Amino acid sequence: TALKTYRTAAEKLTAERGKAAKKFGTAVTTVVRTLGMANAQFAVALETSAGDPRALGDDVIRFDFSANPGQPPRALAKVASGGELSRISLAIQVAGLHDTGAATMIFDEVDAGVGGGVAEIVGQKLRELGAQRQVLCVTHLAQVAAQGRNQFGIRKEVKAGKTFTRVQALGASERADELARMLGGVEVTASSQAHAKELLKRAKG
Repeated sequence: TALKTYRTAAEKLTAERGKAAKKFGTAVTTVVRTLGMANAQFAVALETSAGDPRALGDDVIRFDFSANPGQPPRALAKVASGGELSRISLAIQVAGLHDTGAATMIFDEVDAGVGGGVAEIVGQKLRELGAQRQVLCVTHLAQVAAQGRNQFGIRKEVKAGKTFTRVQALGASERADELARMLGGVEVTASSQAHAKELLKRAKG
């Protein structure tokens, strides 16, 4: 009797998971395609086997991914690069924004391999996520940094033969200067400063 009750519940759970998997896969795919992977496809695969009863049902759940057209999604852990994994992670968090999740999330160079307009979209998604969670992001791109509500400059300093890391909160004018440096490299020009101010203005808008 107990086994029959379990099977009924497990079958119902599998059916509900199938619906949720399709919906979630579509949502993540939509977001990840805005992050520089126009042909990406994300899917949630369910492998169901009626073996011994288990606390979480009969399903084994796997995330599958394909970045290129003509290639079927395969296990995410085996096919995605580090930069792709970062952006997929961001897309998963954005797609599940209204669900329960970690209060603080850390993204380390989630913008790896992107630039220009795509980098700005990555920044916008991070800002969107940060409206409901605390998001810490390490970035080398001004387009992403400009979208942050707060920005810190990080420097390495060598004193008396020892290396120290200095973290400094940046004010409004300091942010513009830092963004200009990120945009312009060694020499900060008037055009890079103007671009930095425009990025900050767009982010606030």
